[in-house]
Amino acid sequence: MADGPYRYQQPGAGPYFYPHPQPNQHHPRHLARSGSPVNSSRATYTSDTPSPSRSPVSQGAQNPYVMFGQAHQQGQHMMMNGAPGHQRYVQLGMGNKYPQHNQQQHHSQQPHHNHHHHQPQNHTTGHPGLGHQHTFSSGTTSNATPLFTPSLLHSGTPSNNHASLGESVSDHWQQQLQLATEARATSSAPHHHCRKEGVSRVNKGPVEASPEHSPSVGNDEEGNRATTNGEIRRQDWDAMDLSGQGLRALSPSLFSDYMFLAKLFIDNNRLTRLDPSLGSLRSLTHLDASNNQLVDVPEEIGMLVNLKSLLLFDNNIHSLPNEIGYLYKLEMLGVEGNPLDEDMKDEIIRKGSRALVTQLRESTAAGPPPNERDWHVLDETPTSETLSVLSYNVLCDKYATSSQYGYTPSEVLSWDYRKNIILGEVKDHDADIICLQEVDQERYNEFFRRELSYQDYRGVFSPKTRAKTMADKEAKFVDGCATFYKSSKYILLDKHVIDFANTAINRPDMKGEHDTFNRVMPRDHIAVVTFFENRASGSRLIVVNVHIYWHPAFKDVKLVQVAIMLEQIARLSDRWAKHPACTDKAAFQHGELDTESNFTGTDATPEEPAPSQEYPNGTQIPLLICGDFNSTIGTGVYDLITQGRVSGDHSDLVNHSYGNFTRDGMAHPFKLKSAYSGTDELSFTNYTPTYSGVIDYIWYSANALQVRGVLGDVDLEYLSKVPGFPNHHFPSDHVALRAEFSVKSRKEIKAVEAKFGPQKERRN
Repeated sequence: MADGPYRYQQPGAGPYFYPHPQPNQHHPRHLARSGSPVNSSRATYTSDTPSPSRSPVSQGAQNPYVMFGQAHQQGQHMMMNGAPGHQRYVQLGMGNKYPQHNQQQHHSQQPHHNHHHHQPQNHTTGHPGLGHQHTFSSGTTSNATPLFTPSLLHSGTPSNNHASLGESVSDHWQQQLQLATEARATSSAPHHHCRKEGVSRVNKGPVEASPEHSPSVGNDEEGNRATTNGEIRRQDWDAMDLSGQGLRALSPSLFSDYMFLAKLFIDNNRLTRLDPSLGSLRSLTHLDASNNQLVDVPEEIGMLVNLKSLLLFDNNIHSLPNEIGYLYKLEMLGVEGNPLDEDMKDEIIRKGSRALVTQLRESTAAGPPPNERDWHVLDETPTSETLSVLSYNVLCDKYATSSQYGYTPSEVLSWDYRKNIILGEVKDHDADIICLQEVDQERYNEFFRRELSYQDYRGVFSPKTRAKTMADKEAKFVDGCATFYKSSKYILLDKHVIDFANTAINRPDMKGEHDTFNRVMPRDHIAVVTFFENRASGSRLIVVNVHIYWHPAFKDVKLVQVAIMLEQIARLSDRWAKHPACTDKAAFQHGELDTESNFTGTDATPEEPAPSQEYPNGTQIPLLICGDFNSTIGTGVYDLITQGRVSGDHSDLVNHSYGNFTRDGMAHPFKLKSAYSGTDELSFTNYTPTYSGVIDYIWYSANALQVRGVLGDVDLEYLSKVPGFPNHHFPSDHVALRAEFSVKSRKEIKAVEAKFGPQKERRN
C-alpha cells in the first residue's frame, strides 16, 4: 500500500497571514456584557411584533425558533472591523422596510456570551439589510438558533413548496439555514473571515507548526492504507481570505502556486465561474464561494476529496455535477439561495449533505475510458530469446471497502465488478510471467487459476503466514502472492516461500534482539520464489514475487524484509546453479511441481526441447524481482536494491538493532536495475487522493537481461478529473507494470577472466 511523502509540503510561504485555529477566546468585554444598555430607548418586545422571519404567536406560547431564551434582552452591539485590541461597537437602526422596535428574546438561564446576536432580517432578496445586527464574539461558528420558521425558507420560497416534507426537515438543514444567514450578514464586509479570526487571537502569537497526519501504529491489516511517510509538514499559514473584493475572475496561478491551502474564502464577489484548475487544491478542507454569480460548478471540484465544508449560498446554480460524489469527507454542502434542482435540494433537506453526496457518487456513470497506455520501445536489437513479465497489485477484496475508498461507488468496489476488468487487463498483456499481489486463496483457486488456465497459464501461490494459524473458512480470505507462467514456454523446476518473520527470529544474530520480536516478527509478509527453465532455449530464470510491509513508520522493517529476501535469493540461486539438467522435458508437459494445476485449456504444442544451460554461480542466472515494495526512491529499500549495499547506520535503521544487519550493514551480490531506469520512471504506480507515487517495481539482473520495452504512464488528461483509484476503469489502487527483456547469450554474460596470454598444457 501507499507509503509516500506528504502531499503539499511547502516551505515557509511568506509572512504570518492566517494562522491555524486556536481554542475559543472570549474578549472580557463580551463576558461582562449581559444585554442591551440600561438606557436603551427601545420598546418592549411582544410576540405579536411583526418580524420578517417569524409569524406572530400568542404570548403564552413558546416559539421553538427563538434565538434566545427567557429573561434575556438582546443587545444591539455590532463589532466593526474586528481589529485586535481595538474592538468598536456601534448601534445601528433597522432598515426602512421594518419599523424599529425593541426585540426581547427568551432563553433558559444560561450565560449568553457564547451566542452571536442577531436582529431579524429580510431574506426576500437573499441579502442583508442595514438593520441586521451581528456581534463577532469569537473566531468560531455561531451556535445560535437560525432565524427561520417552517413558514418561510431562506431562499425566499414559501414552505408550501416543501409541504410534503412535514417534520422530515433535518437538523442539518436548519444548520445550513443558520450558516446562510450568517453569510448574508457579512456580505458587505471585506476580509471578514480574517477579521473574525483575528478577534480570537488578541495577544496571541503565531502557532508553531506541528506534525500532521502522523501514522499511528495499530492494526497490521493491509487495509489500513498509509497516506504519508511520516514526514513533518511546515507551513506558516494555510488559509486565504479574498472575500468582499468585487472579484470577477481568479487567476489560475492562485490554484497552482498555493496548493498547500486548507481554507479558501472567495465569497461576496462577482465570480461567474470557477476555473477548473481549482481541482489542484487537494489539501482544501473549507471552500466558501457564497454570494457570487456562479451558474455551475466545474467537474474538477471532485478532486478536492478532503473538503469538509463547501458553501455555495446565494448563487444561481441549477444543478450539481456527479463528481461531488467523490467528496466523501464533505459534512456541509451549502446550497441555500440557489435555484437548485428540487430533487437534489429535497435530499439535503430530508437527509443532509452526506446523503446527497452518496447519491451523486452511486449514480456516477463510467464516462469515457482513458487512452491506452503507450508502449515505450527501448531496444530493437535482434535477439534469439525474449521474455515478458507483468506485475500487478490487484487490491484484495477484503481491503476494497467504502471506509477505505469512500470516493469510489460501492458497486465499483465489489469483486464481481472488478474481477473481470482485472482478468481482461491481465489477458490483454499476455505476458510470459505474471506476478500478482494481494490475491487471497479463494480468488486464486476459484477464479485466477481457473480462468488463466485457458490462456496456457499455470500458477504458484502462497498466502501470508497467518493463514497457517486459521481455520480453512478464515484462511481462504488471507491474501498473498500468486505467480503464473506460460506452461508451453517454461518448466517449473523448483519453488520456495520466504517467510521474513520466521527467518529473522531464527537467525543467531537476530533472534535475541528486541526489535526483531516486536517489529519484524509480527509482520507475516512473504515472497514467492520460482525457478524456471525455458523449454526451447534451455535458459533458466529465477522469478521473485513479493509484497513488503506497508506502514510508513516501519521503514526499518521494510529494509530488513528486503535484506532477508536478497540474502535468501543469493543462497537459492547458488543452489539452483548446481541444479541438474532437465533431460526429459516431455515429462513436464502435463504434470509439474504445481500439481494443483490440472487444467490444460490449450492446444499449443511445445517447441522441441533444448539442452539445459549451465551456470557457474547463482548471480549468472537471469533474475526478476517483482512486487509492491511500499518504498520510494531514496529509502533504504531502494538504495539496497540498486546500490547493492547499505551501511548499518542508514537513516531507516536509526535507533534499531538487528544483529549483523545493523552492525556490519546489508549487501547482496546481484546487479539489479529497475526496468524503468532506462527511461523516465512512471509518474505513479499507486494512485489515491492521499498519495500518488512509485512503490511497485520490476527489478532485473542487468548482467543477464536487457530491457527491450516498458508500459508507459496512465493518460494524464484523464487523471484531471479522477481523484484516485479504484474507479470504473481501474479496478485497483495500483496500476500494472509490464516489461519485456531479451536474454543475453552465455557468451555475453560470461564472467571476465584475467588474461595471461596463451595457455600451455601442463606437463608433469
